[in-house]
Amino acid sequence: MAENTARRKLPGSLETNRKLSQWLDINADGTVNMRPGKIEIGQGILTALRQIVAEELDVNLNRVKVVTAVTAMSPNEGVTSGSRSIEESGSAFRYAAAEARELLLARAGAKLGATLEQLSVSDGVVCARGGASVTYWELTDASLLDREATGEARPKPPAQHKIVGTAAPRVDIPRKVAGLPVYVQDHEPSGMLHGRVSRPPSYSAELIGVKLDDVRAMPGVVAVVRDGRFLGVVAEREEQAIRAARRLAREAKWSEKPTLPEMNPRYLLDWPEKTEVISEKKGAAASAGREFSGEYTRQFLAHASIAPSCATAQYDDGKYTVWTHSQGIYPLRGELAPALQVPPEDIVVRHVEGAGCYGQNAADDVALDAALLARAAPGRAVRVQWMREDEFAWEPYSSAMVVKTRATLSDDGRISAWHLDVWSHGHSSRPGRADDGTNLLAALHLEKPLKRAPAANPPLPGGGSHRNAIPIYEFPNQRVTNHLVPDPPLRVSSLRGLGSQTNVFAIESFMDELAVAADVDPIEFRLRHLVDSRARAVVEKVATMANWKPKQQLAGNLGRGIGFARYKNLAGYMAIIAEVELAETLRVLRVWSAVDVGQTINPDGLINQMEGGIIQAVSFVLREEVKYDRERVTVRGWDDYPILSFAEVPQVVVGLINRPELPAVGAGEGQQGPVAAAVGNALFNASGVRLRDMPFTRERLLAAMAA
Repeated sequence: MAENTARRKLPGSLETNRKLSQWLDINADGTVNMRPGKIEIGQGILTALRQIVAEELDVNLNRVKVVTAVTAMSPNEGVTSGSRSIEESGSAFRYAAAEARELLLARAGAKLGATLEQLSVSDGVVCARGGASVTYWELTDASLLDREATGEARPKPPAQHKIVGTAAPRVDIPRKVAGLPVYVQDHEPSGMLHGRVSRPPSYSAELIGVKLDDVRAMPGVVAVVRDGRFLGVVAEREEQAIRAARRLAREAKWSEKPTLPEMNPRYLLDWPEKTEVISEKKGAAASAGREFSGEYTRQFLAHASIAPSCATAQYDDGKYTVWTHSQGIYPLRGELAPALQVPPEDIVVRHVEGAGCYGQNAADDVALDAALLARAAPGRAVRVQWMREDEFAWEPYSSAMVVKTRATLSDDGRISAWHLDVWSHGHSSRPGRADDGTNLLAALHLEKPLKRAPAANPPLPGGGSHRNAIPIYEFPNQRVTNHLVPDPPLRVSSLRGLGSQTNVFAIESFMDELAVAADVDPIEFRLRHLVDSRARAVVEKVATMANWKPKQQLAGNLGRGIGFARYKNLAGYMAIIAEVELAETLRVLRVWSAVDVGQTINPDGLINQMEGGIIQAVSFVLREEVKYDRERVTVRGWDDYPILSFAEVPQVVVGLINRPELPAVGAGEGQQGPVAAAVGNALFNASGVRLRDMPFTRERLLAAMAA
């Protein structure tokens, strides 16, 4: 019989990065190096991963040092996205550290003449029952972890956890609070130059001509680059680069065309689409009842990162080094290579934190900008930071969306049939699909442009436009259809939650409308249709937290509403109650949230994630939309794209349901839909007015109240 050579499938990212030495070093100086391929984007992941490693190795948390992700040595974990870091990287570290501990204990047993059962560990000190001891730091050498993981080492059971499940201070916060240079925007290698790019005025603009000589003669200018529609400058000082780029813009002549649709998401209903039924259930014939329908929309959304995207690159002897806040250093390297016409191994991509982004903003685009400009100044690093107007006008947005719902409400107050249709563009243009083209902006503007890759739609069960479009409620008859519109008028890619925000907003708003029609309290109505015990638990917990009273009407212009979802229908459960006040405009005063993400690694970090996600979700639903006319995006600054101010931040209370016996999942992206629905439902509770089009601007509110 032939020998079975199939290898064991390993947990998380350990499966595709199988050597233990890719993940960990046990150092003779009493420290442990950990090398995540996932990166910090403000979600606190590096702190949680340190806790997992310290727990499994039985060492103090302060011994664990994080090695920043770099393509030259870090494991390839793809992209930090989708709230998957705990699942993918956390699982890998848990099993890698557990196996490293077993290897160390085996060496300790041999040295001390003891069996494994006779050994105990405390902060890296291995003690035998007789009192003899040896440290990890004495036992380690280069060969210890130079081997493939087996996946056979058993991590600790939750009952033995001392570090996991406790609050740990964020490893990345102290330097930020102190104002020390930590961000890529602060990065300043010796001898660094500054670059700026002069973009076309609109997507369709064609370059008729440009005069370069006067720009080249400006003070401090080192190089002026023209390659097709890509125009850029390199200068000794930043202000010199800015002045030169603005002069370059004045010297360029462009031809524009009115290629954009009217600024109304319903244009999606008329564009070519690819239709797919993603869920169909045919139970007993729908009982007689009343028919209801709804239509819900969202405009394009920007990431609106507080600091514009930035990168630094250096070109030496045909090779590149790029410092970037990309969420996927390996996929970015793969897409930089064809744009720069070099093999991937001639590019080293180093991650440096950026000033916050959940999704694909312009971080990948500016990395290519920096590399192209660095090529014009060999041997010196070139820092490129986008201008605010470029960030708003050119970053990839989250797609506009339309969701239509239809349901039959039977006489017993239950939903007997449910239909939902989603219209949207794709929700991912991230690097990583080099064979299918590129979406790096400069690569599309070159004299010999690369093929434009279509905006992808991640498949279910995670999903893109159809993420969370299939309700978690139990209906005897159900049909959910995704209408993917493949040709977007604006650049689109991933933003926190992808399509889940609009889909959950539609589902949960419609559930409230049906509850009102059935004359049933909204929470009771949801519980009637929920079988999943964990789903019921978060709904019941948030009701208790907010002291919810059935069919309660608050005094004055106050109202309360609920929203609920299980993110991607396979990750964390989140229930939200919002309290709003309707005065000159709509204001969210308080938000209560109950969350279940299985095992909680760092409760403080989880609460931070929930608070931040809730605040951003409130901003999305009340304020944010990308404005454009028939030729170009018209957003240029914060006046055109207002976000929630500090004075408008609601009071947020988070309640955790810790389930240490269950796998840990992420919490970074599940809040958007439930918050939007809770705010909309609270508005109806306060006023009797229901808004189905986001954002809930004052103009939309006044129009609805006057109707």
